[in-house]
Amino acid sequence: MSFGQGDPQGQRPWGPPQGPGNTPDWAALADDTAARGRRRRLLLIGGGVLAAAGVAAIVATAIVASDKGGDGPKKQAAAGPTASGTPAAAEPTFAPVAPPSPLDPRDFISDKGKDTAPLTPATLFPEAKPSVAGRAYERTATSSGTDCAEVTQGGLGSVLAENGCRQVLRATYVRDGVAVTVGVAVFDNKAAADRAKDRSTGNIAALTGGKSPDFCRATACRLTANAEGRYAYFTVAGYTGNKPVTSDDTKALTAGRDISTYAFGRVLTRGRAAAAAAAATPR
Repeated sequence: MSFGQGDPQGQRPWGPPQGPGNTPDWAALADDTAARGRRRRLLLIGGGVLAAAGVAAIVATAIVASDKGGDGPKKQAAAGPTASGTPAAAEPTFAPVAPPSPLDPRDFISDKGKDTAPLTPATLFPEAKPSVAGRAYERTATSSGTDCAEVTQGGLGSVLAENGCRQVLRATYVRDGVAVTVGVAVFDNKAAADRAKDRSTGNIAALTGGKSPDFCRATACRLTANAEGRYAYFTVAGYTGNKPVTSDDTKALTAGRDISTYAFGRVLTRGRAAAAAAAATPR
């Protein structure tokens, strides 16, 4: 008697093992059942080992995760109670405060609304014998006027007028046979002074008379043009006695640069005084 059809892969028929006379081989069946039981226990034991390994991996991961940032637990301990049982006092913190920015002197000499101190030859050219780079000069004359074109030569008067010149202050200085006149033209703002300097042509007229000798009258002289804040300043330098300046001359060139530097310093000093006064005024 058969218990089923043959295995399609040519293996033994399904059903219990057959003994002699087509009777079930109960001994073989018992061995097969025992073998299946052993395999089941091994699977169960193996599954338990895998489960235990998974739990161990989770615990290890948790331990590693809690150890990240080693400073974390230390910080928490520092914030906890002290040995006396009282909470540790937190260190005081202060927001950074930047020191007040110093006032820029150029801001005060760049706009007539801020540049309000008295402006006269005495305040702008106060020294009778200024010294520049160790070279001493003697002031021989000063003047001031609101007709800017009147104290210029060539095209400088038109340039000053077109840019809104308010007045020109002049001073003449003499040293070692060389005379220099500096003319400081005053404008409402820095932009106007810069334009006048950039477009300048001709020159400031030499201031003579009194103690000032004749110089730079229809003869070759050295010229400079500069600007600082709302002031443009020009120099004309030549030899006393109206002697012409040659192309290789250095004395007149040096004198013109010295007095131009002096004028720059006087204008900047005006700005510094205004900035200091503003800083000292309570707000």
